[in-house]
Amino acid sequence: MAVLPIRIYPDPVLRQQCRPVEDFDPALRALAEDMVETMHAAPGVGLAAPQVGVAIRLAVVDVSVGKEPDSLHVLINPRIVDRAGEQVDVEACLSIPELSDKVKRPRRVRVEALDLDGKPYELEAEALFARVLCHELDHLDGILFFDHLRGLRKERARRHLKRLRRAWEERQPMPAGV
Repeated sequence: MAVLPIRIYPDPVLRQQCRPVEDFDPALRALAEDMVETMHAAPGVGLAAPQVGVAIRLAVVDVSVGKEPDSLHVLINPRIVDRAGEQVDVEACLSIPELSDKVKRPRRVRVEALDLDGKPYELEAEALFARVLCHELDHLDGILFFDHLRGLRKERARRHLKRLRRAWEERQPMPAGV
């Protein structure tokens, strides 16, 4: 297992619509294991494949941050099939350093997904677990938590994102011939 580099906004992979997983092979299992290790090392409670540069529909979630083995979930080709209620709480993202804000999410969700063997399963979640699932599944559609902000909160986020964009562009290699 390895800790993978986490992609930082505005890396283009973070805005991609991820493709469904079709091959349930050892490479997928290795990626999921590396993502779990990366999430725990960060530390975070969720991580989606595009955050490590892979545009597939895979996410890992562990609201216990590695303290309770039964709290770890690997979700392949997940989709929310039911949502209810409403909650507003602060969110942050490993791919968007030093930005957090209040986001409205469903209070409860039901998610259908596949496990690492390609077998379907369902999860019922509420409160923090529901929030994390929604956040990670948004990543698979190229949606970032600040996309849910409005008004002054959105403007404050835009200013922060401009700074991240400048820093990211400074880290990019110069194209050949320039």
